[in-house]
Amino acid sequence: MVRDGSVTVRVPAKVNLQLAVGAARPDGYHELVSVFHAVSLHDDVTVAPSDALRVVVEGEEAAGVPADETNLAARAVLLLAGRLGREADVLVHLRKGIPAAGGMAGGSADAAGALLAADALWGAGLERAELLELAAELGSDVPFALVGGTAVGLGRGERLTPALARGHFEWVLALAEEGLSTPAVYAEADRLRAGRVLPEPRPSERLMAALRAGDPVALARALENDLQPAAASLAPGLHATLQAGEDGGALGGVVSGSGPTCAFLAADAEAADELAGALLDSGTCRAVRRAHGPVAGARVVEGGAREGRGQ
Repeated sequence: MVRDGSVTVRVPAKVNLQLAVGAARPDGYHELVSVFHAVSLHDDVTVAPSDALRVVVEGEEAAGVPADETNLAARAVLLLAGRLGREADVLVHLRKGIPAAGGMAGGSADAAGALLAADALWGAGLERAELLELAAELGSDVPFALVGGTAVGLGRGERLTPALARGHFEWVLALAEEGLSTPAVYAEADRLRAGRVLPEPRPSERLMAALRAGDPVALARALENDLQPAAASLAPGLHATLQAGEDGGALGGVVSGSGPTCAFLAADAEAADELAGALLDSGTCRAVRRAHGPVAGARVVEGGAREGRGQ
């Protein structure tokens, strides 16, 4: 699908090492602390000249992803075109490796990739701060997909600060048969926590210490997600998946974001391979992916005048 004059951007999935969810705000969003971690599972987003805005979706995780202007990548192109005062006359081609509705910000990743690719294709040359501003208009997780690495997100998750982190971590990702709606998971969390006085979300000191030390054992023990009970309430099979990961030798596991993907931390690459086999044999998930992190955010990998921008 790559055409002459096109730009391709590779953009990573994310795992939430911590997701602390406060009470609902007057605007309907929740106050969050999200420690984002970019992993090597990725989508490739190609933007090419066309006579009109079109979207094509391919790849092993393409099922259920809209191929029209409701796609977040298409909305990103329309937003940037509006900012530049031009037509959004491009083909957006998505090659999906990140599961849809999986809690790994696949749609947000595509939006970030489309922003960076269209900026390069059109020679707009927007500064990083301008791209991040547009990303935040599109969604809470979109700015992190541009930044990558490991970062602490505040507010809705869109206000980012790089985390003091070292080391390289091996992940095994268990993909579920069906996705979960993020609004539905938040609504279930509100239902489960109704009547409780919720503390103000704060970054976990234990988690941040583990990241500074680059210690996978300490990091595994510090993984936490306030949405995990709600995700498991809507998808009870997650209990079996999490148990299978523990039985298979994971240092620790957590539901990523609003789920239902379960992310398991392994001691090293060999242990990750063994864990992946155990999870497949357990029959508790439809597929397993190996990944490592942290990795760079959205970056141009083909075409454009600024290959590598976004790292």
